[in-house]
Amino acid sequence: MPAAHLQNRRFIRISGQEGEHFLQNLITTDIASLPPGEARPGALLTPQGKILFDFMVWRDGDAFVLETDSDQMEALIRRLTMYKLRAAVEISAMDEHGATLIWGDGASVAGPEDVRFSRAGIRLVRLAGQVETDAPEGAYDLLRVEAGIAASGADFDLQDAFPHDVLMDLNGGLSFRKGCYVGQEVVSRMQHRGTARRRLVRIEAEAPLPPTGTEITAAGKPVGRLGTVRDRQALAVVRTDRVGAAVAAGIPLLAGEVTLTASLPGWSGLAFPAQEGDEP
Repeated sequence: MPAAHLQNRRFIRISGQEGEHFLQNLITTDIASLPPGEARPGALLTPQGKILFDFMVWRDGDAFVLETDSDQMEALIRRLTMYKLRAAVEISAMDEHGATLIWGDGASVAGPEDVRFSRAGIRLVRLAGQVETDAPEGAYDLLRVEAGIAASGADFDLQDAFPHDVLMDLNGGLSFRKGCYVGQEVVSRMQHRGTARRRLVRIEAEAPLPPTGTEITAAGKPVGRLGTVRDRQALAVVRTDRVGAAVAAGIPLLAGEVTLTASLPGWSGLAFPAQEGDEP
């Protein structure tokens, strides 16, 4: 079965009588509407609306599990504990190390299904701990690139990106219907005013792409940087107005000396604006 084990993932358990209420008023995800068996992306934002921590979240009986990168876990627990105050909530690190991701024919196993991939037409199940896998190295990153799904550290830096930049407003990770949470005012204003100009795109080229972090330019003007790179495909967060203007004018996009094309993930329903300065 196609599967991959991500060694750098860890898990936090949120339990207690007020666990759901605690998360609902703190993170971007609509926890109240989260059904059993579904894993949604989520984030804890800065007051300025940028992503401070990102994770996947799902129900585990009466509790919740947050899956995040190992280098975020301790700081995330400290931040959650800071917001806990006297709430009847328990926050603890789980013993499992690493996440196993199973997709394709093998995704019939029991486990929370990643809604981000579901929107791209792919069934992918996330499991805590290690299960025997047979996918070649890099297979999961290639799957992410093809599906248009960002990962912090590779595709964007924490405290630098808004949820809209990485499509959280469209992939189930950002709610505009629930009440207030940290950073909610800023992201709601971006949504209602249509001011999100940076977006995650898929990159393709006819030659191998340069490494992650390489600047993407149009007529010498920066439009973004390469994120996850897999040979001739990649992800990148770009200024969609600048990319749209370049495409409309027939100006090539370059990463180093490599000419490339950029496309918004089909499942997003987004399109590039026709000129720079238009709202995306």
